[in-house]
This record gives sequence, C-alpha cells and structure tokens, in this order.
Amino acid sequence: MTGGPEEVTLSRFPSKLSNRMEQSDSMKKDAGDILKDALELPEEARAALAGSLLDSLDHEIDEGAEAAWQSEIASRLREVEEGKVRPIPWSEARSRIAGRG
Repeated sequence: MTGGPEEVTLSRFPSKLSNRMEQSDSMKKDAGDILKDALELPEEARAALAGSLLDSLDHEIDEGAEAAWQSEIASRLREVEEGKVRPIPWSEARSRIAGRG
C-alpha cells in the first residue's frame, strides 16, 4: 500500500451491475434497469461509478476552467478551516434548494 487514500474502483464491489457489464455487447441494456442496479451499490461504489460516468463525458479539458475550479475549491476550504462559513448537512441543503422552486 502507498500510504495514501485507496483509490476506489468498481471492481471492488461485485454486484448485479458489474455482472451485467460483463455480458455480451449484443444484449441490450435498459438504462432504468442499470440505474436500479447501480442504486443498490454501496455508497462508495456509487460515488466511483458517478465519477467514472462524469469522466466519460469530458473529452476535452479546459485548463483555464480546471485552474479556476482548483482556486475556488481552495478558497472555500480555507473559509471552512478559518471558521468563516459553517458547513451544513446535505439533507438541509437539499431542503433549502427545494424550497426555492
């Protein structure tokens, strides 16, 4: 082990989804069935899957945007560490967002 955080890979989480992905390409897969199976995965595996899906959409990297996001992330993390902002649970944030509609 390298001592750093372990990279999460979907191969660590055997499931119906991984079994389906290994089936013949000639079989049609319904997106709804795949989603249903994916939602049965452990949280860590769902996060890894979501990241992989998002990565599959990024064919070109905008270096300026990447740098801007890194700067924004560092700034927000600094604000939390300095106590300038208070993080809230996702359930509360989701409720606040839903209340805007």
